[in-house]
Amino acid sequence: MFYAALALLQKAGKIPSKHAGAIGLFDTEFVVKGAFPHELSRDFHKAFELRQASDYRVLQSPTREKAEETWARAARFVRAVKDHLRAAEAGKG
Repeated sequence: MFYAALALLQKAGKIPSKHAGAIGLFDTEFVVKGAFPHELSRDFHKAFELRQASDYRVLQSPTREKAEETWARAARFVRAVKDHLRAAEAGKG
């Protein structure tokens, strides 16, 4: 999700320096402006929170179900970004 968002932001001329910056810019540049639904923003935030918890607060590993749910949300996020980028490229020609 992070790298998909980075590709999208780079296309828009926005280069964040950190993960949190990428999430914030995705929200302000694309979600607030209506290019992507708020649901994708929530998925992005949840995945980042899960990553932070797994990397830095290992009290309990995510369940298989949580991992599969996060994977499905990530796949939906990446598909949406790809579709957006393709549509933007098609609009140029």
